[in-house]
Amino acid sequence: MRKAAALEWTFEQINFVAGRRGAVVENDFHNKFEKLYVPAGKKGKILLAHVQRICEAHDTVMRSYYQQINGSSCVKRRRRWRTLENK
Repeated sequence: MRKAAALEWTFEQINFVAGRRGAVVENDFHNKFEKLYVPAGKKGKILLAHVQRICEAHDTVMRSYYQQINGSSCVKRRRRWRTLENK
């Protein structure tokens, strides 16, 4: 009996990158989804969730920055800030 040849694996790293202030290049995003064989009906929902998380992360960074430069007084003003949760 002959031993079957070992299967060869190949891989490609696909990075999903957010730009400044939460910008996402939609064409690039959708092209990467095609490489991953994501169904067309799910792309919009995934993109929306991705942008939501980017905005939340940006909000956290901005709050931290302002709290560091303004001290604890920033926490009192926090309730007045418009965020994605309290439009």
